[in-house]
Amino acid sequence: MTTAMLEQPRLGGFHGLQLKPELLAALDRAKYSRPTPIQQAFIPEALAGRDVIGQAQTGTGKTAAFLLPFYQSWTPSEPQVGPEAIILVPTRELAVQVAEEAAKLNPNAACRTIAIYGGQRMRQQLAQLRRGCSIVVGTPGRILDHLSRGTLSLEAVRYVVLDEADRMLDIGFRPDIERILRRCPTRRQTLLLSATMPAPVLRLTQRYMVDPVHINVAPETVTVDKIRQTYITVDESRKFDLLLRLIQRSDVRQCIIFCERKRWAEDVYQMLRLHVKRSACMHGDLPQSLRNRIMLGFRQGKIKYLVATDVVGRGIDVRDISHVFNYDIPSDPENYVHRIGRTGRIGADGVAILFVTPDQGEQLTNIEIFINKQIPEEKLEGFVAYTPPPPKPQTATSVVKPLSQPIFGRRIKKYSNRP
Repeated sequence: MTTAMLEQPRLGGFHGLQLKPELLAALDRAKYSRPTPIQQAFIPEALAGRDVIGQAQTGTGKTAAFLLPFYQSWTPSEPQVGPEAIILVPTRELAVQVAEEAAKLNPNAACRTIAIYGGQRMRQQLAQLRRGCSIVVGTPGRILDHLSRGTLSLEAVRYVVLDEADRMLDIGFRPDIERILRRCPTRRQTLLLSATMPAPVLRLTQRYMVDPVHINVAPETVTVDKIRQTYITVDESRKFDLLLRLIQRSDVRQCIIFCERKRWAEDVYQMLRLHVKRSACMHGDLPQSLRNRIMLGFRQGKIKYLVATDVVGRGIDVRDISHVFNYDIPSDPENYVHRIGRTGRIGADGVAILFVTPDQGEQLTNIEIFINKQIPEEKLEGFVAYTPPPPKPQTATSVVKPLSQPIFGRRIKKYSNRP
């Protein structure tokens, strides 16, 4: 594996990448003027036909980075025996999003893209596959389903993309991914995109990629600098009142309100819809057709307040999200990073506010250790979010031991009722 040296974007935006005129015209229609750092470094290596590993945070333009090289090399051919490119993604929502981005950047109507994923009618997918396509975007499980039925052939595949690879492995797709890769022709180009590079992802690259170049534009810290992060200490019973107060005082363009459980998300949504318009709820128990409509409405700006679980915490690109409210603190610190990454997209500013109950000081500290940054506390003037318990009376045999100094020097006395 080799590592590419990063360059500053060349003059002329995408013109400096030597893309064909019809592809530059598609970029102009999509209002993409200059390549992002991952696009600037990734695209030339992919255009050279090399296997490439792209490591960058979400919201940095990774989708266009792997789509543009394929479009550059695509030429019309008849008959089509199957797709030339297969793009594996971890979630249904991301499959739809990548397919939409492919349609936006498509320089030729004859180069068709279809998305196949669970929860969608099989008859509809079969009809699309029979019509033929150049690109298939899908979740590993549904792609394997079509391979087992004989309704999808990978014989003509020359371009394989593993998008959000770390997430796919996190949720147990490694066996499915390997079965699909073994069905692809040996002579192919393989691209892998990931926010992080844990050991399982590295093993996958070593086994299925040929001398890949590793392009890393991820910052040393795992959070986005332009996101203003704060936390508010709040009693569980006052969380919803706090949420309403924050919404009223903030200039919210669009926001996501993250809850840890599906039932909790439904409860918050049912209360919120009584106070604000243009709200919706998103979680894994909803029918796929409804999830698609909600995400479309959110991307189009028709939905302003989206109450959601972590089903939308990764890979979903909605450009106008100004605020992320972590109504429930995530159990996994990495999920915090993916949640707040929904705002501050492509260099924009964003606000992320974390609700922390008095007994969650340890979870807050774990997040700070993970991001290597102290999150400042915020208080709302005129709003009492947290009432400290009355001090326990001390007896002659009771000695209060001082708390050890926490990481980052945080004063966490309020997070412990133990002597």
